[in-house]
Amino acid sequence: MDSLSIQTKKRKEIVDITNNIQAIVKKKDLNNGVVQLFLTHTTAALTTADLDPGTDLDMLDAFEEMIPKLNYRHPHDPSHVPSHILSSLIGTSLTLLVKDGELVLGTWQRVVLVELDGPKDRIVIVSFQE
Repeated sequence: MDSLSIQTKKRKEIVDITNNIQAIVKKKDLNNGVVQLFLTHTTAALTTADLDPGTDLDMLDAFEEMIPKLNYRHPHDPSHVPSHILSSLIGTSLTLLVKDGELVLGTWQRVVLVELDGPKDRIVIVSFQE
């Protein structure tokens, strides 16, 4: 297993980590197989996305609209409960395929970390199966 540290810069942002993951695949010399990503946080998420200009902001706006404005009861900090909920809905793990040493992604598809409560140092654990 490997780990990838991503330092986010904003309270909410979409960070493209595709090249970071591809670099780890190259370093491990994985020709064909599966890459499993796991984010070790509860206020961020992993997914794939089309990152045309503005799409990241559209995603963040849509995520914010999905969460109801309630009186949350989280004793630590009720203001970041929406981030916990979105992390659970979007997910903290992602499975990717590798063929001929390259991530198998669609033409516009990128691997992204969704920061919901930053800025923070985020850790992605990367494991492999050949």
